[in-house]
Amino acid sequence: MSRSAETPQFIPAKTGAMSDALVRLTPFGWWGGLAVILLLLAASFLLAGYFIAYWRNADMDFMVVYSALSLNDGRYVFFPHPAYLTIISVSRWFQFLHQIGLLDAPSLSAIPSASNVPAFDAAMTAAIRAGRVLAFFTATTFVLAFAGLARLLVRDWRVALLATFAFAFSGGVAVHMRILRSEMIAGCFFVFALMILIAVARRGTGWRPLAVGFAAMLCVLALENKIHAILLIAALPVLILPFGSASGASAVFWNDTTRAGLAVLVAALAAALMVYLSGPLIALGINPARTDMASLKPLLFGRFGVYQAALLSWIFICMLAFAKVWRVRLTETLAAMFAVVAGAALGLLALFIDFDASNVVIVLNPLEEMLTFADPQAISAAGASGPFAAVGLLLSGVMSVLQRYTFFLFTSPRPAVFLTWLILPGIVYAWRQGERQAALQAAMLMVSAIGIDALGIRRGLKAEYFILTDPLIIIAGMVLLDRMSDVRFQRWAYAIGATLIVLHVGISQAEPVKSMTKRAGPEGICEWNQHYLPRLPLPWCAMPPKLS
Repeated sequence: MSRSAETPQFIPAKTGAMSDALVRLTPFGWWGGLAVILLLLAASFLLAGYFIAYWRNADMDFMVVYSALSLNDGRYVFFPHPAYLTIISVSRWFQFLHQIGLLDAPSLSAIPSASNVPAFDAAMTAAIRAGRVLAFFTATTFVLAFAGLARLLVRDWRVALLATFAFAFSGGVAVHMRILRSEMIAGCFFVFALMILIAVARRGTGWRPLAVGFAAMLCVLALENKIHAILLIAALPVLILPFGSASGASAVFWNDTTRAGLAVLVAALAAALMVYLSGPLIALGINPARTDMASLKPLLFGRFGVYQAALLSWIFICMLAFAKVWRVRLTETLAAMFAVVAGAALGLLALFIDFDASNVVIVLNPLEEMLTFADPQAISAAGASGPFAAVGLLLSGVMSVLQRYTFFLFTSPRPAVFLTWLILPGIVYAWRQGERQAALQAAMLMVSAIGIDALGIRRGLKAEYFILTDPLIIIAGMVLLDRMSDVRFQRWAYAIGATLIVLHVGISQAEPVKSMTKRAGPEGICEWNQHYLPRLPLPWCAMPPKLS
């Protein structure tokens, strides 16, 4: 393998700052650039978000707020995503706002009857707007977290700042910073786990297994908020393989047999303790007959827990492969494996915060639950005896995704598609320039993004799903730009960079502006009101009856 990812590529001394496109694109510095990003996000939120009618984005604003209000009455309402952390955070946020006098109705019992339309509208407007503020705070916090982790992955802060800008004005963040949905927390927790693992894959330290365990916990928390995260988690072990480096070999600590052996023992005990504590949840999850979720059908061999065990084995196999390729000692690898178990089990314990048996079942059996919402073609392919139906469906999805990536064949409010126009040829260019490890890293990220988007096609690949794969595309571009430092001095580099910035800001606002300018009324909510909001009659719906 030529030129390692850790080998510096020096910037030509003859070039000045004015010929460096990255210098011209980041005129405010690191902290000033972050401030500009946050100010632009705040302006977007206020102009096309906060003040929109409370019923405009009812799917899922109403569902999450209803669940949070009900939870504050002491009654958990199961939701199939399950949006567990989102519902809990909104519930606690309402309680806090009520305590400081900024929200009069923090629970479902405090919401006025729908028969009193002005009072009902005022209470629901306050609740929905409070939820939107929390969504904005969550999004901006995640943008700052992404920025901090990006600094760990690249040598030049300018590359990290541009990647942060691309993330902040991606289609996914643009949607989720003003509505309450489950994908934001799930997608960001996963990408943070990925970035942490990339960082520690490149640097051997004595505490690396702790970082691996923390990443495993983040992945499980992501799954608890959106079961679709299982697809990202399955891709993660192989995604990390090309990110090792010579400096990522085991630290001196792991060469000491006594100390390393003691660390493995401590990791094993921690794993055993976490598994013991989460044991009741695991037992419940693999025995859905004990809950009202018994309608789920096992995906493989008529038994629950089969593919979950296979996934854990897959993670361990990839960890062993990484250790073999990048000279990680067996003791460190074993400690990291135990850390994965401990971190995952610790993440499961979060389900005890506001316990609901149905949440446990679908979090531990995500694919079975996802199939209950799949279209007939996907269900047929999953149940087919041979692999050809599933492969055919996947290939069809890939073709549809590539159509969308062209933008012209299928337009979408997704600025990241324009990054793919540079990343895909950039992978070829990097390979031909000898930066084969960087090319492989970017290629793996792009293949994962395309594959997961292809599965998302079965649900229409809505703008809400962009947050799950946009970060993969952005990190791929960040990796290439960091390694290919010479392109920043090309004559066309500044023009392309400036164009991408304008496109990101403009196109990312398409969905918010569309929502703000809609003229349709709220009557469509009545189609699902009785199912998802049985205890919250709405003024414009005939059913359920409005209480006086």
